[in-house]
Amino acid sequence: MTWAASTTMQVQGPLSSAIVEYLASLSARHYSPATVDTYTFDLRHLLERVGEVAPPSLASHDIRRALAGLHSQGLKARTLARTLSAWRGFFNFLARQSVLSANPCLGLRPPKGEKKLPNAPSVDAMAHLLEAEVADVWSVRDLAMFELMYSAGLRRAELIGLDISGLDPAAGEVTVIGKGARTRMVPVGQKALQAVQNWLQQRSEVARADTQALFVGARGARISATVLAQALKQLAIRQGITAHMHPHALRHAFASHVLQSSGDLRAVQEMLGHASLSTTQIYTHLDFQHLAQVYDQTHPRAKKK
Repeated sequence: MTWAASTTMQVQGPLSSAIVEYLASLSARHYSPATVDTYTFDLRHLLERVGEVAPPSLASHDIRRALAGLHSQGLKARTLARTLSAWRGFFNFLARQSVLSANPCLGLRPPKGEKKLPNAPSVDAMAHLLEAEVADVWSVRDLAMFELMYSAGLRRAELIGLDISGLDPAAGEVTVIGKGARTRMVPVGQKALQAVQNWLQQRSEVARADTQALFVGARGARISATVLAQALKQLAIRQGITAHMHPHALRHAFASHVLQSSGDLRAVQEMLGHASLSTTQIYTHLDFQHLAQVYDQTHPRAKKK
C-alpha cells in the first residue's frame, strides 16, 4: 500500500514521506490491510491539520490544536482516541528512527465521551417476556434459552457454546467458558431449569445425533448468533415489548436485578465472570437510578410544588 493509492494524494513533503515510510513498516510487520487503511485515514487527518512540515518541528501544542480542530468538526471521542493513538504510534516510529528526540503526543489525552449505561429491561418487562406461551419445539427452545440467559447472566457466546454436559440440574448450576477462556460456575433458578428440561425432552426431534450443543438451530447443529438474536426479537414483538431487546440486554437485566436485590457487587462480579470489579461497577449506576426513581416517587419532599 502506498500513501498515494490510499488517499489519492501525491507525496509532496517531509511529513507525507515519513507517513509513507511508517505505513510501509506496518505492512512489513504483517498488519492487516484494514488496519493499515485505518492508520492511513487517521494520519491523513494529521497531514491536513499541520501541513507538509518537518516532523521534528511539531510540538505538543501543534498536536493539541490539530486534535481540537477535529473535535470541532464533530468527531466523536472514540474516534479521536483512535486517531491520537495512530499519531502516537507514528511519532514513536520516528523516535525509534532517531528522526525525533521526543514524541509530541506524550501526555495528550482525547476528550472523554459520554458514558452510556447499558440497556437493562425492567423486572416487569422480563417477567412479561418470559411468560410467553409455547406452541412448538422452537418456542420451547427459545423460552429455555432466554430463561437461562436471564437466570445465569450468560453472554451470547457463552450460551451458544454451551453443551448439554455444561448444565447440572441436580446442583442447579451451569458451567460456562467466558472471555479469556475462563471457566466459571453460575447458579441457575428453578424456572430456567424447568424450561431447559422441557426443551431437552423435545431436543432429539430436531438435533443432529453428532452434536453435543445444548441449543441447536433448524439444521440440527449448534445455534448461530444471528438465529439467537432474531428469536429474541420475534419473541419481544409477540409479547408486545416495544423496547429494543437484544441478547446482551438479558445479561444486563440479570446483573442489575440481582444487584438491586442483594447489593453484593462482588457476588455479581463473580457470576458475570468479570476480571475486574470496575467493569461490574457500571451496574451500581443502574441501581442508583432505580433508587432515585423510587425516591422521587415516594418521598414527600422530593416532588416540586
